[in-house]
Amino acid sequence: MAPQRMILVATALLTGALWLMIAHGAEPTRRPARNPSTQPARRPSTRPARDLTLALADKVTLKLVLIPAGKFMMGSPVNEPGRDFDEGPRRMVTVTRPFYMGVYEVTQEQYECVMGKNPSHFNGAVNPVEMVSWNDAMEFCRKLSAKSGRTVRLPTEAEWEYACRAGTKTRFGFRGDETDLHKYGNYCDRSNTGGFAHQDKAHSDGYDKTAPVGRFKPNAFGLYDMHGNLAELCSDLYQKHYRGLETTDPKGPKTGSYGERCVMRGGCWADPPRFCRSADRNWKPKTGGFINFGFRVVVELE
Repeated sequence: MAPQRMILVATALLTGALWLMIAHGAEPTRRPARNPSTQPARRPSTRPARDLTLALADKVTLKLVLIPAGKFMMGSPVNEPGRDFDEGPRRMVTVTRPFYMGVYEVTQEQYECVMGKNPSHFNGAVNPVEMVSWNDAMEFCRKLSAKSGRTVRLPTEAEWEYACRAGTKTRFGFRGDETDLHKYGNYCDRSNTGGFAHQDKAHSDGYDKTAPVGRFKPNAFGLYDMHGNLAELCSDLYQKHYRGLETTDPKGPKTGSYGERCVMRGGCWADPPRFCRSADRNWKPKTGGFINFGFRVVVELE
């Protein structure tokens, strides 16, 4: 039988069957219409927002970015150039919960909105606040927590280094060495007029003392000024080694090596590159402020 005729016969048979169904009161099977009101509701996403912004005053906000949970090697290897004795023993640390961290160091206008004063020596609304003590920073966090309804605090030392490294295992939290530091932070290079013997005369970041926040390249987490500008206060008491400390969400020792002295991280505008490394540590008393350190904040997930 010719192909064309086969098609005609098949069509006739199908049409006849359809009319037979209708004649006996049957209807062709139809796919039921989808009723949107009977469909299960789409579950809202439980993933936290990538960014968080706290309103401090009219046109003054504090922006934070989500730092994911993860693991990292805290401290430095024994052969790292510029390493100090207190950066070990190096160990694997686990950060079990994501947290929000300030994209920038707390600025002078932000500090004044919360505290009602600006103690800084190097004035500039969007320059980082300095001349603040650890106790001042803690009070800022307390007041901002009450104002925002969120839990605002200083980062732990482990959170700070984890955020600074942003997945890197090298001396700095970017893909490069200290010859690239002037692109990522404000340290003691050719722009500094302080006459320091350790001045890096081969590079210039363009700033003598503190720089307005966010003027350099960010790290992979979107954080600015993690190297230089101001050394940053952490919540931990300082211990001169990591032996015996927790490795899961560590909060530092209960008793510091030098009494009530807290950890500082990141180096400042007057420091050489070695003091701006991701693993570098320093300490200061909880009282009293100075022109080389400030802080940034963390907000816990709700």
